[in-house]
Amino acid sequence: MTANQIAHKAAPATVELRLDRVSRLYNSLDPSPFQEKELDAAADDYIVGSAEDLGNRPMRLAILLPEDELARPEAAHIAASIRYHFTLRRDSERRRLRTMLWRGRTSLAVGIVFLVVCLVARHLLAGSSSAIAQIFSEGLLIVGWVAMWGPLDIFLYGWWPIYSRHKLLQRLSSLDVELRPIT
Repeated sequence: MTANQIAHKAAPATVELRLDRVSRLYNSLDPSPFQEKELDAAADDYIVGSAEDLGNRPMRLAILLPEDELARPEAAHIAASIRYHFTLRRDSERRRLRTMLWRGRTSLAVGIVFLVVCLVARHLLAGSSSAIAQIFSEGLLIVGWVAMWGPLDIFLYGWWPIYSRHKLLQRLSSLDVELRPIT
């Protein structure tokens, strides 16, 4: 890696969010105190989308506001409220991941028991020369393995997107936020 690539990688990318009022940053229906207000969905999508576009590259958020809005008392709490919002979202994703893994473990235990029951029943039917018994025997094998699909899907594929979102929100929960006047 060249010195230019290292410097480029270490320098945070600045994402600008231009607003005409501080209140546009927040969900207008949220009755929480200012520092705990939920971000507006469009602002949240823009910030998260920008972070996704940057990959693992560090990011800085610049909120551009008119001078009179920067002078408002709420403006001093914008950075903390943005970090608080993403901390809550990160914690929500962590709970979602834990719930999914718990469901996966429980489903795996149920699936294994069901598979064992199907295999034992199949073994009992395997000694019969009846065509119907053979059909049921093969059906039990298939149904037993199909029952394992749910837990395997969780452990092989299902948890990755949630874990990735959790990591992204972890980065955003400590986001460097600066306020600048609109020029």
